[in-house]
Amino acid sequence: MSTVASRTFKSTPERDVARTWAAIVDLLTQGRSGDARTELLAVAGIAASVIADQAPKDAAITVTCDGPRTRIYCLYDDDAVEGSDANEEALGFDPLKGDWRVSLPCLTDDLAWVQAALKKHSTRITARDLDEAVSGTDDATTTKSQALVFDPKGFLGS
Repeated sequence: MSTVASRTFKSTPERDVARTWAAIVDLLTQGRSGDARTELLAVAGIAASVIADQAPKDAAITVTCDGPRTRIYCLYDDDAVEGSDANEEALGFDPLKGDWRVSLPCLTDDLAWVQAALKKHSTRITARDLDEAVSGTDDATTTKSQALVFDPKGFLGS
C-alpha cells in the first residue's frame, strides 16, 4: 500500500492562479532548478487555467513517483483568505523521485484542449476529468488486501 501526502494551497483571491502554480512547483521541486522544474513551468499557463476553473478544489492535483503519492488541493474565496485549512509545508521526501507523473483535474468541457496543450509540452504531465480516478501501478495494490508474512528469524535478529 502506498503512502499519500496531502497539501492544500491558498489560491484566489489570496494569491493569483499563476502564483498558485508557482508555489506548487516550488513544493514539488523543493526549490531546486533542473529539468523537472523547467517541465512544470512550461505548462504554467495550462495549469493556471485548471486552477482558475477551481478544479483542484475537491479533486486533487496528483503526483506519483517512485516514492509516496502527493495530492494537492486549492482553497478559494473566503477559505483562501482565511487560510486556516491551508498546508503548504515542505514534504519530507522528494515528490519527483524517479519516474514521476503529474495528473491535473480538469472540467469536462475543457478536457480535450487541456490534454492536447499539455501533450505539446510534456508526456509526464497529463489531465483527467474531475470525476476520474488517477490511474497508476499502485492503485491495484491499494484496493486489494496484502498478506502479512511474518519472518520470526528476521524479527528476532534485529
